[in-house]
Amino acid sequence: MSHPHLAPLRLNGREIGPRAIMAVVNRTPDSFFDKGATYAFDAALAAAGRAVEDGADIIDIGGVKAGPGEDVGVTEELRRVVDLVAAVRDLHPGVVISVDTWRAEVGEAVARAGADLLNDTWGGPDPRLAEVAAGHGIGLVCSHAGALDPRTRPHRIGYADVMAEVIGHVTAEAERAVALGVRRDAILIDPAHDFGKNTRHSLEISRRLGEMTATGWPVLVAVSNKDFIGETLGRPVDKRGAGTLAVLGVSAWLGARVFRVHDVPAARRALEAVQTLAPGP
Repeated sequence: MSHPHLAPLRLNGREIGPRAIMAVVNRTPDSFFDKGATYAFDAALAAAGRAVEDGADIIDIGGVKAGPGEDVGVTEELRRVVDLVAAVRDLHPGVVISVDTWRAEVGEAVARAGADLLNDTWGGPDPRLAEVAAGHGIGLVCSHAGALDPRTRPHRIGYADVMAEVIGHVTAEAERAVALGVRRDAILIDPAHDFGKNTRHSLEISRRLGEMTATGWPVLVAVSNKDFIGETLGRPVDKRGAGTLAVLGVSAWLGARVFRVHDVPAARRALEAVQTLAPGP
């Protein structure tokens, strides 16, 4: 497991890594995985607390389901996430708080509430989001979604070389963010498995993830319980844990730095196993 020198990743005033767990906390009533279990404010706040106790380095708060569903406007997204960000920041000052949003208006509000990272899983549909990150001195995740509109699914999408397309897009977005004033050491890149990709594409970027980590940008992987795992293994959403851990292990071996997951303790054990098998960063 040989990787280029690890670029620094600094969020909330501290260096992150070499491998960090990002715990998912969804304030949505229709999450594909937990079906709204953390939609209520108190439930979401408690889930964030458990994730911190379990060793999560980053809490990723989302107010809009990724897939198609009921429309969620800016006002409703703000209602779901801003107060939760403020409460998590108050209770857990040392944890990194990420917010899963593509909207600059939401990014601005959560940055003021204490967020450290804006996780744009849709590949930059609102170019102002990077300006918000720069203005508040916080981090940004640059992802690839095949130019899809947020919350839509691809139809017969194809790429001549999916990994080349992914790397070209995310590194361009990352350099654009730097030019706008986002700190280079506060940027991650994410291939965004299943976003603008079919199962074959997601499997290919998993196998070739080393090409992304070789760019030098810290790589985030968000594969937890996703459809490409379910389709590959023929497993429903609540039976994808083993497949998730397998992909996390491969991703860590190939140099990924941040792992967005639903099950923090299991992910931590898997990453510790990779570390034991391949000592060193």
